[in-house]
Formats: sequence, structure tokens, C-alpha cells
Amino acid sequence: MRVQANLYPQGKTRALTMSYDDGRTHDRRLIEIFNKHGIKGTFHLNSGKFGRDGYVTADEVASLYAGHEVSVHTLTHPFLELTSTEELIYEVMEDRRNLEALVGYPVRGMSYPFGTYNQKVIDQLRALGIVYSRTTKATNGYITPDDFLTWHPTCHHKHDIMAKLDGFRKRRWPGQLLYIWGHSYEFADNDNWEIIEEFCAAAGGDEKTWYATNIEIYDYVMAQRALVLSADRTMAYNPSAISVWLGVDDQPVECKPGVVTKLG
Repeated sequence: MRVQANLYPQGKTRALTMSYDDGRTHDRRLIEIFNKHGIKGTFHLNSGKFGRDGYVTADEVASLYAGHEVSVHTLTHPFLELTSTEELIYEVMEDRRNLEALVGYPVRGMSYPFGTYNQKVIDQLRALGIVYSRTTKATNGYITPDDFLTWHPTCHHKHDIMAKLDGFRKRRWPGQLLYIWGHSYEFADNDNWEIIEEFCAAAGGDEKTWYATNIEIYDYVMAQRALVLSADRTMAYNPSAISVWLGVDDQPVECKPGVVTKLG
């Protein structure tokens, strides 16, 4: 019997997540496109810039990003590797506090301002309740990270995302993740909204794809990694609070939370 942790919720074989930074007013149009096609995204916001020219307001955050994830991008967007420990703590924790007060749930994710970081920054984030942080380094692949605090996306949206989508769907093995990132203002600056409109129209509505936010991907993968198999691989204990799916001899098996599931 072959047991693989290679399936997403409901036994889906692949997942798509989107990630957009800064909280610019163009998020409004981008979210309309996402919602139209059933795409889910994570929006990394600088709460210290709310209400400035070109940025969303605090009053609209809860409604605008409903159904998506709001995540830390720091208060004012500094180079974190160049800041003091005290300043880093302030930038991250004040942004968390501000966002949590608006959306009403714990904010645990982040993306690095300018995409830059070092080991000191990573170590500090772990102590601040940040469980993942997206970089700007493209893998051009479809993998989940070993360490979610250096979560490298598949690519930026300017890098031929239709070809990335095609490759994503053609791959036969399950467990693939397509992760696209960018800034919504880039579509306005470059007058190329058709890029994301075409992508979302093509990517949406696929019964084999799980459409998820960054934190949903993180929570699911961590629950999957926490599964405990018996020595003979015929049983799996799921200590998490969510269901996890396994591929058992290429068939989907749901491991419900808090119980032992017989695999064969």
C-alpha cells in the first residue's frame, strides 16, 4: 500500500493562491475580478498608509477584503533587515494590531517589504506570531516550501502566467501549488488589466483545483505534516482541527480531525 500526503481538501489534486501587496485602491478592481471567477487571494497591507492618496481606507478593509485574507506588510514598508530589533517589532506588531482590529481575526501571515530579509528578521518574526512570509523570489515551479517564512512564489504576474497555468494543469502528479504575486497598481500603470482578467477566467471553475488564501494553504499543509501514521501505514491519526486528505494507492482518503482513520 502506498500512502502519500499529496491531496488538498475534498481530494483535490492542486491548489491556486494569489498574493498582492501594499493595499492600493486598485485592489478594488482586482478583487472584483477574483470574486467573479472564484479566485481567492491574500492582500498584504501597510496600515500606516491607509487613507493616503492611492491607498485603501481603514473603513473599507473589512468589507473590501471579505472572503480573502488580510496579512501584514508592516506599518510603513521599511527594509526590515536594516531596522533595529525594536523598530522591526513595532512595524510588524502595530500592523498586526491595526489589521486585526479591522478584520476581526488573528493576522498571522506576511510578505516582506521590497522582498528583502535576513536570518535575523526571520528569527524575530517567529517570536512575533508570524507563521509565513512571502518573498519575491520566483521558483517557476509548483511546490510548497520547507520553511514558510521563506515562501517563494511561483512567479510575478508579469511572467507569462498563462503558460504557468498551462504547465500547472498538465502536470500529472498531485499536490501541485501555483502561487502568483504582484501589486494591483501595476495593472493600472501598465494598462494591462487584461492579463489578470484572462488568467482568472481561465483558472477559475476547475473542479480539480482548490482556491485558497495563503493562510489556508499554510494551515492545511501544516495539518498534513502533523499526521501520524502507524508503523504498518494502515492507520493515520490527525491531531489537527481540520480534515486532511491522503492519497492511498492513488485514491483519496479523508482523515478527519482528532480521530484515527483506517487506511487499508
